[in-house]
This record gives sequence, C-alpha cells and structure tokens, in this order.
Amino acid sequence: MIRLTLLLIAACFSLAVSAQDQQEKNDSLRKEAPNIFIDCRGCDMNFTRQEIPWINYVRDVREADVYVLVTSQNTGSGGNMYTYKFQGLGRFEGMNDTLSYSSNPDETSSVIRTHRTNLLKAGLIRYAARTPILDELNISHNGNFSEEEVEDKWRNWVFALETNPRFNAEESYKRLQFNNSVNISKITPDIKIEVEVDYSYNRQRFIDEEEDTTYIRSSRSIDNLIVKSLGEHWSYGLRWDLGSSSSQNYDFNNMFLPSLEYNLFPYSESTHRQLRFLYSIGYQYSNYIDTTIYNKTYEHLFLQQMRVAYQVQEKWGSVNLSMLYSGYLHDLTKTSVELYASVRIRIIKGLSLSINGGGGYINDQLALRKGELSEAERLLRLKEQATSYSLQGGVSLTYTFGSIYNNVVNPRFGNGGGGGFD
Repeated sequence: MIRLTLLLIAACFSLAVSAQDQQEKNDSLRKEAPNIFIDCRGCDMNFTRQEIPWINYVRDVREADVYVLVTSQNTGSGGNMYTYKFQGLGRFEGMNDTLSYSSNPDETSSVIRTHRTNLLKAGLIRYAARTPILDELNISHNGNFSEEEVEDKWRNWVFALETNPRFNAEESYKRLQFNNSVNISKITPDIKIEVEVDYSYNRQRFIDEEEDTTYIRSSRSIDNLIVKSLGEHWSYGLRWDLGSSSSQNYDFNNMFLPSLEYNLFPYSESTHRQLRFLYSIGYQYSNYIDTTIYNKTYEHLFLQQMRVAYQVQEKWGSVNLSMLYSGYLHDLTKTSVELYASVRIRIIKGLSLSINGGGGYINDQLALRKGELSEAERLLRLKEQATSYSLQGGVSLTYTFGSIYNNVVNPRFGNGGGGGFD
C-alpha cells in the first residue's frame, strides 16, 4: 500500500513538472512570437485573433515588430480590392511586402472575411519563420490546383440595381419615400466607364383638423463618366451629367465637361498615396422650373472646374485633403471654392487624434428662385436657400493604456458588455 502511494505521488509530481515545463515552453514561444500592429478600421479583429493565435497583437505601433496597413478600393466588378502592406520594424527591419485580394460582389461577408484572414496569414508567415514559433505551425493546402481560363461573357461590364422604398405614418403625419438607382460600369487598367442613374421621391403629408397639406420633393439624374489612361500619371476623360431637381429649381440641367488629370504619384500606388490634379472645362444648359433671381427661365453657360486631392496612409496615421474650385466664364465673380480635410495622427504611445472638417465659399447659385420662400419650404428644405458659405467639422481624441498585448477573445455579452451582438 505504501509502495502504491509512493508511485502515485511520483507520477503526480512527474505530471506537474511536465506541465510546468510545457507552460514555460509556451511562455518562451509567446515572447519570441512576432508583435504585430494591424492598422485597419474595417477588420473583424475577434475573428482574426481566433484564426491567427500564434502572434502577439499589440496596441501601439512602437511595440510592434511588424506594422500592417490595410486599405481598400472599389473594383470594376462591384467588389473591393483589399491591400495589406507589411512593414518590418526592429528585428525585421527591411522585410516589407504588399499583398492584395479582390472580392466579388456576390461573396458574403463571411467569405470575404476568411479570404482576408488567409491573406494576412500568408503575409505573416515570413516573419514567424524567423522565430521558434515556426515549429508550432503546420502549413497545408486543399489539394486543388487545377486552373481553367475563364471567359468573361460580360467583357468587364457590371450592372447593379437598387431600390429603397420607405413608408411611415402617424395620425397627423404620413411619409412616402423612394430612392432608386442603376449603376453600370466597365473598369479595366486602360479605361473606366461609369453610368449612374438615380431617382428620388419624397412626399410628406401633414394632417390636422383645419388643413391637410402635402409637400413633394423629387430629383432625377444620369451621371456619366468616361476615362482613358495615358500611363502611370496622366488620364483624360469626360463627365456628362443630366438631371432635374425640384429643390434646386432645375426642370432640366445638362453639364458636359471634358477633363484632364495628372497624378504626381503612379496610379499603382493610389492605395497608399496620391496627389491628383483634375481640370475640367465645358458647357452647361439649365432650364429652370421657376424664374431665377436673375430673371432667367433658361441659360446657356460655360464653366471650368479645378479639383486637387491628396491622400497618404502611413504607420503614423493618414491625411486626406481635397479642394474644388468652380467658376462660370461669363461672370468670373460667380465662383465657389470647397475645402475638406481629414487627419488621423498617432501622437504618443496610446494617444491618437482625429480631425475632420470642411468649408466652402459659395457665390454661384444661379438657379435660386425669385421671391420669398414659405416657412414650410425653409424648414423642410423643399427649395434651395441662398447662402454665402458652408461649414462642417469634428474632432476626436483617444487614449488607451495598460497591457500592450491583446491576444484574448471573449465574446460574452457582446463587445463592451452591451446586450447586443457586435
């Protein structure tokens, strides 16, 4: 009996020592694993942590061995191209890479999420391969390598239809709203064709004991864009917009603008940086619903536009700047200038600042109706009102501190302890 007891004690001691040794090994491997900072606003980080548990996710770029910047752009098929830019830091200095994945418009969010996570895995393997964590990984494939050349019977043309009817009612108020759109596009490296057809209808009815009043606001538009590439920096094209709008006093408006664009950086780098200059000059015909403040019922106009757009995304943050100048050639005082800026900066460890704002000088409202607006037209914004400027803006400051590692996923009660599903 004593001998059996001693054997059991020895076995338990051996198991405890083995467990301790394994834990020490796991701790050592975790310390050697790459520290990754992922700069992505639209990523499902809970799913990412579950699928890639063999790295350390850090909250601050200064603690990272690898900085991953994730950007996205719309593709010609109606999907998105997700670009993952890997930048090695510290012990991985100089080990950089860029990988991309293009989603299809018929893919579900779950499929897209899986493809994006697999792309991230592929990019991180080269860093893990230089650490002891590689011994814990098993690289495999699905065994299907057969490829077939796909014939595109649509020749890169993509069609998207959308309708969005809404209705709500109370005893004294009823509202019916329609927003319908048709989008047609063909996008290749050499040419870009986009046609967007929109129809909007908004009817509001106010009911009381003395009066039953209905207000209607509607608009129709067909926006056409044709662009031809002239290499990595130049392109030329045509914008041709047609439409009508009850609020803007257009019974029919036709704007025809040949355009030329220059990008200081190659278009192939547009997911990370771009500085584009676009100049347009052309013709506008406007037929008005009501007589304008200049006593016009229709006009033949010539105008020019200049657009400048700057965008950069790096590990320190991102900057987006844009400027639009528009002016009529028959009267050079009839101009407008619009500015917009969005800046996101990491100031110090854990502290980030985001600022966005815009404003404009407006002196080109040629379509303004003559006469006074009623109170309902002003409050419900049924008709455009005169203004000399526009302003908007916002700021946010975020500071986080504590453990630099956040590998654990716990979805109980939703994110932040709320009762919903996040």
